Amino acid sequence: MTNEEKDLVEHGLKVPLMEEFYTIQGEGFHTGKAAYFIRVGGCDVGCHWCDVKESWNPELHPPTDVNLIAENAKKYSDTVVVTGGEPLSWNMTPLTDALHQKNIQIHIETSGAYALSGSWEWICLSPKKTKPPVREIYQLADELKVVIYNRHDFKWAEEHAALVNEKCHLFLQPEWGRRKEVMPLISDYVMKNTRWRISLQSHKYIGIP
Repeated sequence: MTNEEKDLVEHGLKVPLMEEFYTIQGEGFHTGKAAYFIRVGGCDVGCHWCDVKESWNPELHPPTDVNLIAENAKKYSDTVVVTGGEPLSWNMTPLTDALHQKNIQIHIETSGAYALSGSWEWICLSPKKTKPPVREIYQLADELKVVIYNRHDFKWAEEHAALVNEKCHLFLQPEWGRRKEVMPLISDYVMKNTRWRISLQSHKYIGIP
């Protein structure tokens, strides 16, 4: 990355773009809806079960002009999901401005580890133990999605649920590699605690990105 590119990335005019693709949202509240995904490289949260570790190093992904990304997105969908990596590692305001100029609805999937930048129609907060969310994002979240790796994670999920606003939708999602072990626990928990719902990585079951 040249010094000029680094400056553009620092100001959010370019982002390290890992991939962009049109698919079906497989998780959470908007499961089953078509959307254009923008996966931004760069993440230092370091979840051991992350299924896109190749996104962690931003140097591996080309700095891409946000206006070009918006033009590509508009060819496919009026809904975009910005994910990562951790997109809030970067200034997201220029990207969301460019997308909104195309009349695109924008969702973000974030660990909340960094302060919110950009303007969003939907914020999915998925907190991670390795780098907890900043306090202010809890009240802004539309959706709380907690990944369950073992039975101790239910208590941790409730601690985060206590911090979000009353309209926030609550989801428990099995960690993919342990889904057979934890799904019975999640099902039982949701039946006893009915404000929670189950999120599945349905895109993995049906074989799409």
